[in-house]
Amino acid sequence: MKHVSGAALLVGAEIAAVAAGVVTFFLTAMVTSSVPVFAAAGLAAVAAISWLLGRFALRRLGVPRLVMPYVVINTLAMAALAALTVFRASPVPVPAVPPASVAFWRLPTGSTIAYVKLGGEGMIHRPPVIFLHGGPGTPGEGLPEGSRELAAAGFDVYAYDQLGAGRSTRLADPSGYTVARHVADLEAIRRTIGAQKIILVGRSWGGTLSAAYLATHADHVLKAVLTSPGAIWDPAFPKGIGSPWDTLPADRQARADELTSDPRMLTQGLLLQLNPAAAHAMVPDAEADARMRELLLIGKDATGCRNARPAPVHGNLPGFYSNQMTSADAAAVADPRPKLRGVHVPTLIMRGQCDYLKWEVTYDYRRTLPESTLVYVPGAGHSIANGRPGLYRSLLTAFLLDRPLPRPAYTATTDPARSSADGAQGAS
Repeated sequence: MKHVSGAALLVGAEIAAVAAGVVTFFLTAMVTSSVPVFAAAGLAAVAAISWLLGRFALRRLGVPRLVMPYVVINTLAMAALAALTVFRASPVPVPAVPPASVAFWRLPTGSTIAYVKLGGEGMIHRPPVIFLHGGPGTPGEGLPEGSRELAAAGFDVYAYDQLGAGRSTRLADPSGYTVARHVADLEAIRRTIGAQKIILVGRSWGGTLSAAYLATHADHVLKAVLTSPGAIWDPAFPKGIGSPWDTLPADRQARADELTSDPRMLTQGLLLQLNPAAAHAMVPDAEADARMRELLLIGKDATGCRNARPAPVHGNLPGFYSNQMTSADAAAVADPRPKLRGVHVPTLIMRGQCDYLKWEVTYDYRRTLPESTLVYVPGAGHSIANGRPGLYRSLLTAFLLDRPLPRPAYTATTDPARSSADGAQGAS
């Protein structure tokens, strides 16, 4: 009986030691971003609990002299397990050389921003067009769809990698990724290119950034085009805004689950909630960005209509920490809609038939911006430029050149994708 109770105590000591090590690891990471410190603290807790509880168990088993070997073996085993899981870094590909077309702005905000530019043709001088990518933190590569048509019409066209994404600055402190910082960068870009007025073309999260910029700098925006825009204000949708991950095929969902359930990623995710600097110290940008790209590639074709052509692939890396921290900040900022209701900037909103974002997210722009026009695009998903490139280019250029739109405005309040026919839309 004595040996049975001793064995039970030993099992309890093992469980308690592991639990103490994990808890101490995270508690220490809350107050320091030094990986050696919070890793050592976790192992020290394993050793301490192994000694405190293990000695009672080993006495009952009649082998008290084995306490120190037991403590050493337990601690080394925990260290080995952590080294093979939580502290095992993923391989990082060698960064590709930037294309020759990429240049850099060094902004007064402290950001170094990668961008590409296509100069406008002809004698007509028009306000510059600035494309804002989605994500947050998921840039494109090169010139977006429609750029060449706009340049041919006389617009200077810019597309840039937002802070923390692509080839732009990565911050040492990830808590610096905020909506306000992205707005400040965009305003600094406007000043750097010497434009009194700019035209914004924002897709997905780029629409959210456009709205945030309009709320504070509307006097510097001539027009805006928002394609499949993300939420103006996340807290307005407590049940979520919609996700492409809800419709993944089983094989890709299994691979996504495998990636996200990796112990290192799970630990990083928890550290992000407790101390972003600690997460960043443990999993640096290069590794986190490569992991994020792998995950995005799994889900890239779940954002379009069924049987749509595959979304294009490029090598300009996303920014994991920009994505996570900007998204968290977007859920905490003040509601910009009261200011936007007084913004009289002509705005075109495009909504694809198969967009995974909830209809209410898109319609919130139409009912908030007083001079907005909503156009429904059949046969397109979240990326309208990929699903219906010709129609997308026509809508973009027609709106910016004050020509009649090739599609009528959608004036109803209900989701057109749920109506019985495309003809249910009204023209304004």
